[in-house]
Amino acid sequence: QVQLVESGGGLVQAGGSLRLSCAASGRTISSYTMGWFRQAPGNDREFVASISRSGGFAYYADSVKGRFTISRDNAKNTVYLQMSNLKPEDTAVYYCAARRSLVDTIARDGYADWGQGTQVTVSS
Repeated sequence: QVQLVESGGGLVQAGGSLRLSCAASGRTISSYTMGWFRQAPGNDREFVASISRSGGFAYYADSVKGRFTISRDNAKNTVYLQMSNLKPEDTAVYYCAARRSLVDTIARDGYADWGQGTQVTVSS
């Protein structure tokens, strides 16, 4: 099991930027596909982005494509989500997740380990 701790959330105006970080411990994430998800009040948790073990492949939800960038630093055991041109509809709790993977691929589901989340609020 890998422990995940998100940070970097906060309050930002529409059009602004934030960078979320997800620090992992307990296991090296180099064997894990990593993902970011979010949950707004009253909504189900939804997929945001995924990155393969090597960082060579990334996949995004249509709602964030072109605005968000997922990246990872396996040496630091950390995953990032750079968010730009933020919109009020991006307001949510953002979660980092890990999925052990035998191959270098992305995934929209099947994540077993989750962080506690970090709040992102975008004001209009």
